[in-house]
Amino acid sequence: MARPRPISGFPEWLPSGRLVESHVVGTLRRVFAAHGFVEIETRAVEPLGELLRKGETSQEVYVLRRLQDADRQGYDSRTLGLHFDLTVPLARYVLENAGQLDFPFKRSQIQKVWRGERPQEGRFREFVQADLDVIGLAELPFHYEVELPLIMAEALAALQVGSFRVLVNNRKLAEGLMLGLGVEDVGAALGWVDKVDKIGADGLLTGLTEFGLDTARAQAVTQFAAIQAADAAALSAAVRQLTTSLSAEGLWDANRQGAGELLDQGLAELTALLDAAQRRVPGTVVAAMKIVRGLDYYTGSVYETVWLEQEDLGSVCSGGRYDSLAKQGDITYPGVGLSIGVTRLISRILALGLLRPNRISPSVVVVAVLDEGDRAASDKVAAALRARGIAAETSPTAAKLGKQIRYADRLGVPFVWFPGVEGEADQVKDIRSGDQTVADAATWAPPPADLQIQFTAQTDAAGAEN
Repeated sequence: MARPRPISGFPEWLPSGRLVESHVVGTLRRVFAAHGFVEIETRAVEPLGELLRKGETSQEVYVLRRLQDADRQGYDSRTLGLHFDLTVPLARYVLENAGQLDFPFKRSQIQKVWRGERPQEGRFREFVQADLDVIGLAELPFHYEVELPLIMAEALAALQVGSFRVLVNNRKLAEGLMLGLGVEDVGAALGWVDKVDKIGADGLLTGLTEFGLDTARAQAVTQFAAIQAADAAALSAAVRQLTTSLSAEGLWDANRQGAGELLDQGLAELTALLDAAQRRVPGTVVAAMKIVRGLDYYTGSVYETVWLEQEDLGSVCSGGRYDSLAKQGDITYPGVGLSIGVTRLISRILALGLLRPNRISPSVVVVAVLDEGDRAASDKVAAALRARGIAAETSPTAAKLGKQIRYADRLGVPFVWFPGVEGEADQVKDIRSGDQTVADAATWAPPPADLQIQFTAQTDAAGAEN
């Protein structure tokens, strides 16, 4: 049989990589749970009618059908597709279970998603996302827009792989500026701003003029996109200076379609977020007017997170406020949420060796087998250790003891247990130090640190091995 070829975009980690992934996911879960979020898991498929509701193209969705149906041509809204994010499933889950949920509903979800895009570094067809959302019933207090990015910043910092910065903006502020400038298609103009990191300021200016703005207004939007500030006072000063200047030139009218009121509300909310962030995590949250998120359903705060030591990776966590996650009759379910691209993070962590497990096997002890005829005695020792919460396995062969020790060493297992012979006491050897002592499986315990796999964090990417 020929050697199988990997399928691009569907990562399969080696055991050490899987340990790192489990550690990262476990860390995120612990932080989310510490803030009172309950975890859910939803089915892998949704009807195409729901999956495409957000405007995703059908080419990005993997369609699910049975082999015997392969000749059927075309699809309809009832055709099932694999979910490409966790927001659509959340909306459906909330509507289906609203009568049994407590609101505000604080939900976390860590699950695989599938997206049919071109694989490249940091982009996969099958990947894990970690979502954190708070869903309200009819209303949702603004303070959750402040709390969510701070929780995500805490979770990412807990990974100990580097520094992360949360870039924030408010769609009300951005839309207020656009309306005051007389932009007719605000969503399309914001879509151009959303591309500025890829196309640059000159590309934004060109795109906006081709889109239909005159040069003066295109320059105004480009100036707005360049504003960035870490504290509320600096942000307010920069925004007010720009709108005052534009008003004096007759380009921006605060009374046009309620632009001034909308901008003021967005600026007030954004400065409140900055103030809270400065108190709790100074320097971690920065306002950046270029962050507008291209999807139209965002209505308030929007967020994108960059890994400062790995900025070429792009955003590793994004999200925002939406006033209508789902709607049923006259009842709306507003929310705010963020999503971490876990596989995106893991791929870079593994490439740079930023997190390294101290062993591959979860076993703390390998119980040696002195002779195949004595395997039952070794199995009994291993079972006694496991009954006391100490992970243990029996050696796969009754080879020479040196080979059994090397087996444990290759897996990073710290202890080898030697059953006593002819009435002698058992002994256990720490193969790291060479120390060997008499031991009883009913009472012996390793150092607490050896009970779990430990991870070494290496934040100096330049010094890490590939």
